[in-house]
Parts: sequence; structure tokens; C-alpha cells
Amino acid sequence: MKKASDLFIECLEEEGVEYIFGVPGEENLDFLDSLSRSTKIKLILTRHEQGAGFMAATYGRHTGKTGVCLATLGPGATNFVTAAAYAQLGGMPMMMITGQKPIKKSKQGRFQILDVCSMMSPITKYTHQMASSDNIPSRVREAFRLAEEEKPGAVHIELPEDIADEHTDSTPLKRSHSRRPNADVKSIREAVKALENAKSPVLVIGAGANRTMTSRMLLQFIEKTGIPFLTTQLGKGVIDERHPKFLGCAALSAGDFVHRAVEASDCIVNLGHDVIEKPPFFMKQGGPTVIHVSSKTAEVDPVYFPDIEVIGDIANAVWQMKEDIVPNGGWRFDHMLAFRKAEVDHTAPLAADTRFPIFPPHLVQSIRDAMPDDGIICLDNGVYKIWFARGYTACKPNTVLLDNALATMGAGLPSAMMSAMVYPDRKVMAICGDGGFMMNSQEMETAVRLGLNLTVLILNDSSYGMIRWKQANMGFKDWGLTYGNPDFVKYAESYGAHGHRVESAAHLKELLAHTRDTPGVHLIDCPVDYSENDQILNIDIKKLSKEL
Repeated sequence: MKKASDLFIECLEEEGVEYIFGVPGEENLDFLDSLSRSTKIKLILTRHEQGAGFMAATYGRHTGKTGVCLATLGPGATNFVTAAAYAQLGGMPMMMITGQKPIKKSKQGRFQILDVCSMMSPITKYTHQMASSDNIPSRVREAFRLAEEEKPGAVHIELPEDIADEHTDSTPLKRSHSRRPNADVKSIREAVKALENAKSPVLVIGAGANRTMTSRMLLQFIEKTGIPFLTTQLGKGVIDERHPKFLGCAALSAGDFVHRAVEASDCIVNLGHDVIEKPPFFMKQGGPTVIHVSSKTAEVDPVYFPDIEVIGDIANAVWQMKEDIVPNGGWRFDHMLAFRKAEVDHTAPLAADTRFPIFPPHLVQSIRDAMPDDGIICLDNGVYKIWFARGYTACKPNTVLLDNALATMGAGLPSAMMSAMVYPDRKVMAICGDGGFMMNSQEMETAVRLGLNLTVLILNDSSYGMIRWKQANMGFKDWGLTYGNPDFVKYAESYGAHGHRVESAAHLKELLAHTRDTPGVHLIDCPVDYSENDQILNIDIKKLSKEL
């Protein structure tokens, strides 16, 4: 007979778990004791459960394997809620393990007790309270299966104290081997026929295509057909954006150059569409033909009701389409590519503006110049996300980690920490607004303790800049969104990190090169000039693109 908490750890080892991120509590002590004897799983102690959850979710995003995080009951479990929603909406496989008081006999009344499973139910794919140690292997295996199955997401298991202390003769279950089914040949033929009959087809690469690593097949399809492509924010980097057929990233809701390119199409191939992202186009009766290529059937809503659905492994579906299609000599793409050229021509002088405080388009270009092709930038949430989505050229998949699903503040630093752990030989940068950084800034201590190499760039405008931009756009007076900040350089140094403050555009370039090439945790305090956000993003772009 084996102690239940030992069995739980063995089940996690069988699943290939490398790390458990978290903040343990009294109700996890059996589990913690069992974990201390594992030679395969490392405990990563964080300073807040939210940071642990964001790290576990980002592990899932990078690897496709389930990231695991640990918290105690009550307040520990409630601190996981935002991270659970982040993983669930973002399609990142993550398992949360929370403790609980004994469920068979407890002498503490309702102290700290919440119905955590009911709380987690709407924001996870699966939640379960362990009521018997004999069931641990099957429940853990089921949780991992669901976390990783398309669309990936969050799962939760509650392990009460008395169950963790039980003894059982159960043993771990092996992982099953499974492959996604391939798309039906008839649906492929129908999609190809629609493309061959179109005048100006276009590809839209979404979140699902990023998860399933479709890059190679998609590139072959684009090279054979010459059909241009654009991406959603979560589709950035699936194809190298230096490709001549790249039309841009849909970062604004409407009215950008890239939206004009989509409007010029009569056949849209939507690859890996996910309803959690703002759509780059709205369907209407009598509009262009829309082909939905994904591992799941389309969720229909008033602005999305595709004509043809190709359901199965996305990479294989693209390969089948590539093998079948005969490129149409009458296809016209020059007008679409003209919209892209106009966007590049509009951005170039903005990116060359070396004013101080730093101008956002210049910041984006400076970071792109500083980062290698495989370098990873991890964006927190703020108005700068739009500038990076539009202007930062992604060369490889998952090198621009931005969250356009839950779009939560506070995830930038933990996701960069995880990226530095998964890819210790690659350059990693967290890009945070001052507001988002302060929501999980305590994880700087964790980053220093783990000996990570990363740069944390703080865009300092002493306000909640995204909401300020929206406030201006809606014609409201500027009110209620400004605050004071600590001295970020001293703050970084108090954790044992290296602090730097930008003093000019030229100095920014120097600092980006220095922090990239110098080991350790670096923080750069970068004053930023957001004064033209409303004029450029809401007025100029829409006016110029409309005139075209």
C-alpha cells in the first residue's frame, strides 16, 4: 500500500511533469512532502499564486504539455482564478492542484472553506474533488487528456488533506498515444474548388494554427499558390512576417490597412479561427466565401457563419489542399499588397521619430532591431500591445507572446520568466506597462532566485494608458487614471536585479544591447510618449486606409 500523495506525484511523473509552480499551504503539506522526494519534478516557489498560474500556462503554450501549479485552499485557490481564465481562453494546457480541509471529518467548521470546484467550473475544462485515493490515477490521466486536447485549456483537481494521507494499492496509468484525425477528402475538394474559382483569395492565420505548428505546411501552400496572408494577434509568427505575401496583423478592431485588404477579398480561408479573438472581418449575407479550417467545427455567431468547413488536423488539411490545388492564373493580389505597402510607408517615418520620452513606433523598431530572430518578447496588457502587434515583425512561432484572449494585466513578467526557463539559450524580454508590471512585480524576486537571464522593459507613463486612450477616443475628459510609481531602478536593485533608466532614444538602443548580452535579470525604466495614440490609431490610420 502506498500513501496517496506519493501516488499523486508518481502520476504527475508518469505524465512527464518537469515543474510545479506555486505557493503551498497547510493543506498541501502531505503533497509537498511527497514532492520533496521526487527526482523528476522541481518545485518552483513563487511569491503569488497568480504568478505561478501564469508560469504554468506559458509552459503549456510553449511546449504543448500541461503546466502544473499548486495552491492551498480558500485564498490560495481564489488567487488562481485569473490564471485559470488566462489559460482557458488562451488555449494553454494547465493543471491547478489545490488543497482542502479533510472532507470526512473536520474540526474547524467552515474556516477558509469555499466550494472551489464550483468556482472553477465555468473557467476550466474539468474540475474534480478527490474523494478516494483509489481514483487518483484515472482522475489525473483524464485531467491531462482534457487539458491537452483541442482546444487546450485549464483543469483543476482538489486534493483534501485526509485523502492525501490515505493509503492505496492503485498505480499510475500510462499516457495514451493519439493523433488528431485528418480532414475529409470531400471537404478538401470543396474548399479547393472555391479557392480556384475565386478572384482574390486571402488566408487569415489565427490562434489555433499557432498551437498546432502549421508553419511548414502553410509556407509550402503560400509558396505554391502565392495567396497572401494576414494574422490575428494570436497567429503572429506562424509564417515569417518578412515574407513578401504578408499583409499585416489585425491589431485594431476595424479600419486599419489590413482590414481593407480583407475587404478586397472574395474568398477568405480562416485557419485556426477562435471566437475569443476579435475577428479581423465580419461576415454578411452575400459577402465573400468563408472557408473554416480548424480541428473543431465553427462556433456560429451573428458575424461568423462559414460556408465551407474543413475539420481535422490543420497542418494536414493545408497539405491536402496544397496537393490538390491548381493555382488560378487570374487571381489578383496587387490591390491587397498595395494596402500592406501603404501601412509600411506610414509606419516608417513614425518608427524613425527619436523624440524623448520614447515614441511607441520607435520603441517597437528599436526592440525588433535588438532582438535576434528567435528572441522571445512577452507582452503584458496595455495600449503598447497594439503597436507591437502591428509593427513588430515576428520571424518564428511563439516569439511574440501577447494575450489577446483574456488580455489580463500582470502576466508579462511571469510569462517571460517561463520562456527563459524553457529556452535558456534564447533572448527573452518582458514588455510591461507600469500598471501591469506592478500587479506581479514581486516575481522579480523569483526570477533573481532562479538565476534567470531576462530583460524587463517597463513603459512608464504613470497611468493606465490603454483606458486613457479609450477615454480620449470616446470624448470623455482625462480623469481617474493617473498614479505615482516607485523608483523602478532602485526597486529592481532591491531584489538583486540590475536597474537601468532610459535617457534618450540613442540610450535606449544601448541599454537594449547591453541587457540582451549581459547575464542576469535586468529592468529598464523607459519613459514613453503616448500623446499621439488617439490621433494615429483612431484617426490617421482609418483616414489613410479609407482613401486608398
